[in-house]
Amino acid sequence: MSHRITVERDGHVLLIGVDRAAKRNAWDLRTISELGAAYDQLAADDDLRVGVVYGHGEHFSAGLDLTDVFPAVREHGPGALSGDGKHDPFGLWKEPVGKPIVLAVQGIAFTLSIELALASDIVVAAEDVRFRQLEIGRGIIPFGGATLRAPAQLGWGNAMRFLLTGEEFGAAEAHRIGLVQEVVPAGTQLDRAKELATLIAAQAPMGVQGTLANARVALRSGSEREAAEHLSGLLPGIVGSEDAEEGVRSFVERRQAEFTGR
Repeated sequence: MSHRITVERDGHVLLIGVDRAAKRNAWDLRTISELGAAYDQLAADDDLRVGVVYGHGEHFSAGLDLTDVFPAVREHGPGALSGDGKHDPFGLWKEPVGKPIVLAVQGIAFTLSIELALASDIVVAAEDVRFRQLEIGRGIIPFGGATLRAPAQLGWGNAMRFLLTGEEFGAAEAHRIGLVQEVVPAGTQLDRAKELATLIAAQAPMGVQGTLANARVALRSGSEREAAEHLSGLLPGIVGSEDAEEGVRSFVERRQAEFTGR
């Protein structure tokens, strides 16, 4: 059986590609399962520090392959999108991966593409990207996290505009509302995502993962007190790490730090 997801190591970065270009990278259950397995690999390997998710071919994804996925959703609910592994790429029904995800999108990026963007940490969009959350036009509602996250992350009016109308919007609008962080010429989105991932991977891994974890607590809980308590428990281990010592040494010696993740 052919794969749906490609996985390639590039130093400390794991490149994860959706590889079903003949179907405009529509996600069936195998695609979901293989993507979850790639996230598990990223989480389990201490040498991997950042993931980059992208789509092979002209389009990131046309969305779910409903003929394959919908029966499973009817039987098991939206958790059918979480795959079989430990980590849920959408970070809703299982633990999100504890390492940063940089997403590169181009061409058609419909439905779950938006929801994966909302679940990712940095999104790079090609100028030709076309976003659309069109579930309501099919008699259903988004069930990959758009209704939960878009109002909080993008603002109520911005979210309702695309959730309730189902209209298409492009890179400029996505950048305006904060769905994407950078817009680049078509064909360069993956290279730019890799550049950002490599830059993140050069930082102290415990610091990166701790920053991500604490920011997620603040965002999900909406409570500064809860996030502050989490930070109080997190900080001692990071401050006492070998990487923190290396960071101080590199500052004194005026050189680039070399972090080991310990």
